[in-house]
Amino acid sequence: MARAMFDYTKAVLSKVSFDVNLFCKELKKALTRLLPYEVEELKVWVDSLIKQNPQLNQCLIYLNP
Repeated sequence: MARAMFDYTKAVLSKVSFDVNLFCKELKKALTRLLPYEVEELKVWVDSLIKQNPQLNQCLIYLNP
């Protein structure tokens, strides 16, 4: 069940990656819903997405404690 939430989160973030504000908002929501180990996986995935979409770089502040 938890894996489904992780996959859903990645799908949503991919779809909203065109809008920086929306991406940041969805990323903040995802960080509250995912398990700690999934957050670590999400960080790796977001880093690779940011390499493709550099404008999302400002959302990295939510991933660093």
